[in-house]
Amino acid sequence: MRKNIVAGNWKMNNDLSETEELLGHLKLQMVKEPEATVMVAPSFTNLYPTFQALKNTPVIVAAQNMHESDKGAFTGEISASMLKSVGVNTVIIGHSERRAHFNETNEILAKKVDKAVENEMTAIFCFGEELEDRNNGSHFDLVEKQLKESLFHLAEGAWDNIILAYEPVWAIGTGETASPEQAQEMHKHVRELLAKNVSSKVAENTSILYGGSVKPNNAKEIFAKEDVDGGLIGGASLNAVDFTEIINSF
Repeated sequence: MRKNIVAGNWKMNNDLSETEELLGHLKLQMVKEPEATVMVAPSFTNLYPTFQALKNTPVIVAAQNMHESDKGAFTGEISASMLKSVGVNTVIIGHSERRAHFNETNEILAKKVDKAVENEMTAIFCFGEELEDRNNGSHFDLVEKQLKESLFHLAEGAWDNIILAYEPVWAIGTGETASPEQAQEMHKHVRELLAKNVSSKVAENTSILYGGSVKPNNAKEIFAKEDVDGGLIGGASLNAVDFTEIINSF
């Protein structure tokens, strides 16, 4: 049975003191056991302090990225074993900003996914179309290509380690949001692709999150859709009150 998940991607925000302040506010706001699995993804420098601060809570700490190699001359990069050594077993892979700004291709992302699975980590795999793709009607084909080239080589058992996150690029940080109907349409399409290319069991059990300007005032309606299992939250996750309200939208 698939899980409802709300994951906060803090991106390149918050130094250590700001991270500690946000975590303090978050713990105060989360006065009841959430019905969804909650995750936060701080910057690399704040992963271990965040893990320490949250280890007696149900909140899972995730990394925003990792390298596909075990070790080597990759200045500035972080490996799976480095993440696991500080208590982090979940990683975001393929975020649209990584694709756009750091030229991460489907081939590179396939290697990162393989490394996560090899290390028994959970991968939150991001995919989604640009505005041009949606306007010209190629968004379904583009998403299928992203999934096929990065994920569909995985053995069925490996999908226990995969969470999907649909992020229409045109709705990230723009204030624009895919309508609940548009989100459901793509999530249903992805679930059908999983059934066709992997198995009906994987299609039923894989959580698919929506990411794209989710706010407290639209989360409940989006999350209510049949094939939407939660959200990958950007800006709103930097505010403990807003993030908690989104978490409680189930």
